[in-house]
Amino acid sequence: KNDPNASEKFADLSAAYEVLSNKEKREKYDKCGEECLKKDGMMDSSFDPFASFFGDFGFHFEGGGGGRGRETPKGGNVVMDLFVSLEELYNGNFVEITRKKPVMKPASGTRKCNCRQEMQTRQLGPGRFQMIQQTVCDECPNVKMVMEERLLEIEIEQGMVDGQEIKFIAEGEPHMDGDAGDLILRIKTQPHTRFERKGDDLYTNVTISLQDALTGFTLDIDHLDGRKVKITREKVTWPGARIRKKGEGMPSYENNNLHGIMYITFDVEFPKNDFSEDEKKSIRELLKQKPVNNVYNGLRGLLKRLSLLSITGHAWCPSQLVVRRLESAVFIVSHPPVPPDNHFSKRTAPPGIQARTPQPHHRQLKV
Repeated sequence: KNDPNASEKFADLSAAYEVLSNKEKREKYDKCGEECLKKDGMMDSSFDPFASFFGDFGFHFEGGGGGRGRETPKGGNVVMDLFVSLEELYNGNFVEITRKKPVMKPASGTRKCNCRQEMQTRQLGPGRFQMIQQTVCDECPNVKMVMEERLLEIEIEQGMVDGQEIKFIAEGEPHMDGDAGDLILRIKTQPHTRFERKGDDLYTNVTISLQDALTGFTLDIDHLDGRKVKITREKVTWPGARIRKKGEGMPSYENNNLHGIMYITFDVEFPKNDFSEDEKKSIRELLKQKPVNNVYNGLRGLLKRLSLLSITGHAWCPSQLVVRRLESAVFIVSHPPVPPDNHFSKRTAPPGIQARTPQPHHRQLKV
């Protein structure tokens, strides 16, 4: 405790331990002593005696100069895309997949191995101990790789997003002298026939007749959980008009009771047949609308015409080349058509919605 040379003695002890714990340095020392080690640069004066002394016991010192951590070898990770449907991401689901993977099995004979070394302490006398590093074995029982089929159950949680990962520990590539890697599945959404997802919001397109566009309508939209979302409108609906239904979007992954918005964009289908003169006259009398015969030259003329609408209580958006009436709830905006789909449920259902018990679906996952 009060020995002024204690620090120096400890440094000498650590240096001796470094030599004893290294097979190459030990052989060099046995041949020509400490001078050979210093001459060949095998004794680094910058090494951390604490890290060297305690490193093999599993202690790691942050910022240490010469600590050598011993990590168990690990096989490679297997990363794959898991294609899921929008229904599965909305409702949640349990999915079973089959994976074929190599598994180590005992085989006849032995093999050269890379087993980890162990530190052993030997008492030389009262208060004197010697620590030596020994290899557990030179050879291990032989093994062979056999392909096995593994059945894995995956939980698709409500609100998961593309790129989110599901990890299965030690289900990746094996390692002869260490641990197997991991299997990592990345969520990827399949295209859907009716909906497009952006964040927690859903977008869909609906085509209505000219009659419904002029007189109003009531229609049902089939939601991802099988419910009917009722849409009622009594105002005139313009082609490209968009309405929104709060709380009908995707559930939030962080809180399944919170839902995004469903945006519904309307297209109007005009009659394909020609009207008779009497029918045309009746339509004119019914609508009582003066014909608009403004002439403009291409895009430049259209932009000039749209800019005039702002004076009369209208606004225009040059990036989308659309018009919207400020005094009306109808927004005329462009929306790309929803790409095509196919495909699945779990967790807390939104208020007022009865959760259904999902049946696991079985998939074949090939690697």
